[in-house]
Amino acid sequence: MKHREQHRNQRIGWLRAAVLGADDGIVSTASLVVGVASAASTRQEVLVAGIAGLVAGAFSMAAGEYVSVSTQADTERADLAREKRELATQPRAEEDELTAIYMKRGLDADLARQVSRQLMAKDALTAHARDELGLTEELAARPLQAALASAGTFACGAAVPLLTIIVVPPNVILVSLVSLLCLVALGAFAARAGGAPAWAGALRVGFWGALAMAATAGVGRLFGAAIG
Repeated sequence: MKHREQHRNQRIGWLRAAVLGADDGIVSTASLVVGVASAASTRQEVLVAGIAGLVAGAFSMAAGEYVSVSTQADTERADLAREKRELATQPRAEEDELTAIYMKRGLDADLARQVSRQLMAKDALTAHARDELGLTEELAARPLQAALASAGTFACGAAVPLLTIIVVPPNVILVSLVSLLCLVALGAFAARAGGAPAWAGALRVGFWGALAMAATAGVGRLFGAAIG
């Protein structure tokens, strides 16, 4: 029977962007809603602020992820182009470089040289991309995937506090509790998806979310009292 393995590093590209988007969606929108509600605003005013935060945040996350991951992709392409030129102009030096890498990993000199030659004979650029630059197809930067994942999950996360104030009147404690529970669940899920203990992810996400909402609630009360 063929042994199959599915490693979690294949999920890194979309999982990182998705978790970041959902976490930011819940935290930023809940914090915005809590801050506005703490200033004794009406339900309509809280909803308008929350919806504006959802739309602006989703587009901001998409743009930010696309730009940052595109920069990573540009760097990867530049490194590959440089490696391709060096393979064409300095094949012996590149073979020596690959041989040295394998020797550092534990192969003796003769075997390392043999492995380098065989791999370069099959696909020299792929061998150097993987073992010299640390670039693989599974972990390659995908700007559009990251942007869509981040924007979509941001909107889903931001919907949590908005739905809460649609169902019930704006209530700082209730919005905070519902949002915090969702953050804890998100942290646990993300940790499990990445192979880490669920409690660790739940704790770190819950802590920072609670801190952000507490800070904005304090600001809302301060400015609300000052304006009133």
